[in-house]
Amino acid sequence: MKPTELENEVLKLDPPSRARLAEALLRSLDELSEEEVEALWLDEAERRERAWDAGEVEGIPAEQVMRELRSRSE
Repeated sequence: MKPTELENEVLKLDPPSRARLAEALLRSLDELSEEEVEALWLDEAERRERAWDAGEVEGIPAEQVMRELRSRSE
């Protein structure tokens, strides 16, 4: 499975499941050096930019994101 396919499947999970998965993935990065982590984040940012430029993803307005975050914390 390609990383983009995996990402699409993971995004279908409910928020608590995604949070647990994200935590596990972040813990797995603890074994990497700071330089390796920085390189991985740069790769991810470039991948996201390419996906945006290719029209593969849609942006979410900041107002909508903030509204959803506020509703979760209530």
